[in-house]
Amino acid sequence: MTLSRRDVSDLLARHGLRPSRALGQNFVADPNTVRRIARLADVGPGDRVVEIGAGLGSLTLALAETGAAVTAVELDRYVVPVLRSVVAEAEAAVSVVEGDAMALDWSALLGDDPWTLVANLPYNVATPLVLELLDGVPQITRMLVMVQREVGERLAAGVGDEGYGAVSVKVAYWATAKVVGRVPPTVFVPQPRVESALVSITRRADGPAVDADAARLFELVRAGFGHRRKMLRRSLAGMVDDAVFACAGVRPEARAEELDVEAWGRLAACS
Repeated sequence: MTLSRRDVSDLLARHGLRPSRALGQNFVADPNTVRRIARLADVGPGDRVVEIGAGLGSLTLALAETGAAVTAVELDRYVVPVLRSVVAEAEAAVSVVEGDAMALDWSALLGDDPWTLVANLPYNVATPLVLELLDGVPQITRMLVMVQREVGERLAAGVGDEGYGAVSVKVAYWATAKVVGRVPPTVFVPQPRVESALVSITRRADGPAVDADAARLFELVRAGFGHRRKMLRRSLAGMVDDAVFACAGVRPEARAEELDVEAWGRLAACS
């Protein structure tokens, strides 16, 4: 059982709820879409899944159908009781947690076991949340996130892609990522004005992509992409000299968008 558009509308009306623009709430109201997401997440019995922004429970129910153990996190205190009633009526094995994903004690919630994150992320927090989880929550080894299409393209972009930037380098440092699907606005209540993308992110099993000081690496990345139209000789002036460029095998005339995470790592290691 998952929620149809009528189910979502009825739940909102029955409980006197309106989707919150401040919280970026767009509830998925299409059973085919949530089951597709659950399939792409490749989870099942024995897997632990954490869902952020569970809302009314449409995706939650699809994840529970796979046999995975689901922990659903929801911030909106008015929506939480509805979510609890939905999963209880469906007799789904779901643990509901009320809390802000940006402020949760993730170690206490997840313990030491590996988890998969599957979530329809609000557009306003998607990027900082994904980066924070990659930085600080190693228990989450895989993610399948639904985000605004442009955000998804930035998360998964490589050198030469239009969306490639500092965010892309940060993701590539910790993980491999790719866009695995598109989702039209018509499956949401209310309908957003943008298309969404499904992004699969898999944490690197052997740790970061490069052996370099992370603080130094991302200091350089921020500086380089802060002036992405300039040659690195200018955007990194005072931080990197000709000897460092030579050591790293990076042309001073290159621009930030031409460097992959390995090249940024060499610059950081040589400086």
